Amino acid sequence: MPHPDHGLDVAEPPGRPPQLAVDAAGDPVDWVERHRDALRAAVVHHGALLLRGLGLRDDADAGAALRGLAPGGLLPEREAFAPRQPYPGGVYSSTKWPAHQQMCMHHELSYGLQFPGTMMFACLVAPETGGATPIADAAAVLEALPADLVARFEREGWRLDRTYGDDIGAPWSEAFGTEDPRAVEQYCRTHAIEFAWQDDGGLRTRQRRPAVARHPVTGVRCWFNQIAFLNEHTLDPEVHEFLVEMYGEDGLPFTTRFGDGLPVSEDLVALINEVYDRHTRREPWQPGDLLLVDNVRTAHAREPYGGTRSVLVGMADPLHVTQVAPVAPAVAT
Repeated sequence: MPHPDHGLDVAEPPGRPPQLAVDAAGDPVDWVERHRDALRAAVVHHGALLLRGLGLRDDADAGAALRGLAPGGLLPEREAFAPRQPYPGGVYSSTKWPAHQQMCMHHELSYGLQFPGTMMFACLVAPETGGATPIADAAAVLEALPADLVARFEREGWRLDRTYGDDIGAPWSEAFGTEDPRAVEQYCRTHAIEFAWQDDGGLRTRQRRPAVARHPVTGVRCWFNQIAFLNEHTLDPEVHEFLVEMYGEDGLPFTTRFGDGLPVSEDLVALINEVYDRHTRREPWQPGDLLLVDNVRTAHAREPYGGTRSVLVGMADPLHVTQVAPVAPAVAT
């Protein structure tokens, strides 16, 4: 039965994302714009929604549909972790992450003071194998994690340490959208990020953020961070060993810590990912699909794949950390 809040007949098959079968009559952009309010309400209610049969044909279709769902416009990306290809109108390619590697569950830009409340993924070319964008209910994940661990992260927050260079991830000029070091410094000062320039022109940053968020509409408490995904132990062991040998523990491209600065262990990363796995729902992509994700309530990932995969991304509904959590704590040194 349709939910009274959104008036759409959304199916919830076990182990798969909430889905809506769409007959767009050959005009997916018009269909999306006509149903925008109902779709947005459904995403709040379900945490995510996969539109199947929408029939997005190309990047122009996808961009228009994503913009049609974002009444406040699409957001530019700042503090990018890995490169994306920009498209006109505020649309991006999905993150350029090696096809054979898993991209762990995370909430987009949850290490920022500002982040999108809604993520939108439009599939133009589905891979031959794998490559799904699975999701996980962040409220259920929070409940399943050990209470003492959650309590510690709620007290301390979590810390992200980054070294911007040319080996892994986006260079600082791309991450901050400028070639001007002074503009980067100003951004860091206004976004509670400690920074230090390196002799080789690289940049190291450190920022401390809340690990648990309260949904701005429903009030539901959610595990909201990238503690496991951006930890050094997600790197291939041989790559990790090489980078430590080359740059030292303090020069790794990224790692996460407890808010007090102590390391997050490999065992803890494995525990968090195991809880995510137990709450994961997945559906293989089909060309023309559109997946809408509430970025606070729902984590997302990307599975390894074979063949060509083209998924475009739009970010919408900006939120500030103070809307979902206490004021971000100062960086622990």
